[in-house]
Amino acid sequence: MVSSSEALSARAIDILATLVAFDTTSRRSNLALIEWVEAYLSDLGVASRRVPNADGTKSNLLASIGPAVPGGVVLSGHTDVVPVDGQPWTSDPFVLTARGGRLYGRGTCDMKGFLALALAAAPDLAAATLDRPVHLAFSYDEEVGCLGAPDMIAVIATELPRPALVVVGEPTDMVAVRGHKGIASFRVTVTGREAHSSLTHLGVSANMFAIKLMSHLVDLSERLEREADPDSPFMPKGASLTVGQVNGGTAVNILARECVFIFDLRMPAGLNAQTILSDFFALTKTLDAQIKAKAPEGGVVVETRSMTPPFAPEIDGVAETFARRIAGDNGPPRVVPYAAEAGQFQGAGFSTVICGPGSIDQAHQPDEFVEISQMERGATFMRRLIEDLSKAG
Repeated sequence: MVSSSEALSARAIDILATLVAFDTTSRRSNLALIEWVEAYLSDLGVASRRVPNADGTKSNLLASIGPAVPGGVVLSGHTDVVPVDGQPWTSDPFVLTARGGRLYGRGTCDMKGFLALALAAAPDLAAATLDRPVHLAFSYDEEVGCLGAPDMIAVIATELPRPALVVVGEPTDMVAVRGHKGIASFRVTVTGREAHSSLTHLGVSANMFAIKLMSHLVDLSERLEREADPDSPFMPKGASLTVGQVNGGTAVNILARECVFIFDLRMPAGLNAQTILSDFFALTKTLDAQIKAKAPEGGVVVETRSMTPPFAPEIDGVAETFARRIAGDNGPPRVVPYAAEAGQFQGAGFSTVICGPGSIDQAHQPDEFVEISQMERGATFMRRLIEDLSKAG
């Protein structure tokens, strides 16, 4: 018998407290959390499999519950969270704190709340007679460029009976989302030559050259905003570009030897980062040559940090239709401006939808929270999913 929504929600909140207590900020390992999930599933008789990174310091986790047949449902979420450094939290970010109908803690909405719901459903899934399996797919390093999921998706695509659909549990207030933007991020390192700031003829200021590049990006950002498709369902409408980090120089009276900045470009489906940035890349080559003419040891280096594909709306998609039915969602079509792993699943040929508890408005914030009512809605979703997959035929 499937647990009531109330019992499943209470179980999920207990599990969420455990998951939040693991500091899985992307710069750290997630293995302690993975080990806990492995043990939890093992106690239910559910085998799991790691898909680790190259040096074994982090890992995805895959587990299947139910018959080894095609047509299953993937419940996917990332285990990593963003930093809390410098944020004015009013409670310990790694201790789940309930107050005012909300559950506070880092990752509560983005997105350990969904992981907790999926794990809370596992005992009922393991006890049910399922016609189709549920695959739990937990990734690492989503927050720093969706780096972990591709290897896990490749295993799902090549080694599991073909799933029918994927539910990515990013925070959507438990309604279905059919599209997101893609993101390309780049690290630019400008190297010059140090000298006294009064002797500009003897050195090259990396900062001054970096400013030229960032000025170009500011102009490009403004142009992208002007040229955005007014009929786009996204907000902001078109591609957006921001410089998120800048570090350069050592003192006001020293020509900067190095300046490093990082920027990201977010694009709806149909736009291409290489095309949008073609003039920028040409400028980097021009400035690289100018620097090298005066300081051969210097130059401009551009590294691609991440290239996460967009998630394009799938009209009458199997996954969205399923999620709407299970969630009781009759609202309008929806897209989101943030990037997620949904585009990677879609790129591997899977019908995909985003649907999870909490609001993206709370993600990455101090005092991040998920409403208890959202966990209750998520529990109802999981209960209906189990009942749906348990129906004969």
